[in-house]
Amino acid sequence: MEGNTINIINVVGDSYCIEAEDGEKVFSLINKAILENKKVVLSFLNVEMLTTAFLNTAIGQLYRDFSEEKIKESLSVKDMSQNGLNALKRVVETAKLYYKDPEAMQRSINDILGD
Repeated sequence: MEGNTINIINVVGDSYCIEAEDGEKVFSLINKAILENKKVVLSFLNVEMLTTAFLNTAIGQLYRDFSEEKIKESLSVKDMSQNGLNALKRVVETAKLYYKDPEAMQRSINDILGD
């Protein structure tokens, strides 16, 4: 399996990875690579700010299209702060729950919000 490194700052054009739209750019590159059976390394070198909105869009939605096993074998990250790693872990856990049963997750959210 061939691999490549995606430098997040080069894709986003900024050291602030906060917008879902920027996460979508990263998602598109990862999605394409996985579909081509390539390994992807995401480099967060020099990223100063990282939000869960960005991570949900860039990585979380991969769980909609691929199995956890496929993602684990195809995707890795490097140069990420401990806070970033903690946020990524939460995003991944939530994405796995959500895409396993989106309707149940939405019902739970509605119950919490009183909708």
